[in-house]
Amino acid sequence: MALVVEETAEVLAEARREFVLRYVQPGLAGLIDGSVSTLAPIFAAAFATGHNWSTFLVGLAASIGAGISMGFTEALSDDGSVTGRGNPLIRGLVCGVMTTIGGLGHTLPYAIPDDLPPGWPNAFILATGLAIAVVVVELAVIAGIRTRFMATPFWRAALQVMLGGLLVLVTGIVIGSA
Repeated sequence: MALVVEETAEVLAEARREFVLRYVQPGLAGLIDGSVSTLAPIFAAAFATGHNWSTFLVGLAASIGAGISMGFTEALSDDGSVTGRGNPLIRGLVCGVMTTIGGLGHTLPYAIPDDLPPGWPNAFILATGLAIAVVVVELAVIAGIRTRFMATPFWRAALQVMLGGLLVLVTGIVIGSA
């Protein structure tokens, strides 16, 4: 009976490892890249133009472009035969979709029309505030995924992604304000 339990535990551990290598890791890499790398162009566009629609278009292009790029990068990085990371097309698709989602999260608030009705707050300030709030949530989700699947303590993971995100966000704001 003990042997069956031990073998079952080994099978489950191997299945979890394969799941992490084939889906979680490429998805997490994409989510981090999409959430962080798109901050600079989106917030640079926001502060350079002061217009939500222009910022939305830049964010949409950055998110989809980054998703395509990361998807190809992951799919072409290895065929899975050496690393055991599974089908490269599936990994590329997972990585690309998650990259796009990571960038779209803080892009969507800029779909708020520039001309809100009287009595509403300034559309640009509202969209920017919402986008920053979304970034905080995105980075917390990334820290949670790293904690759950990569055995990184939550506060260390949060500090790492928040620091990286803050540096890129400030870069975008400074460049866009120049």
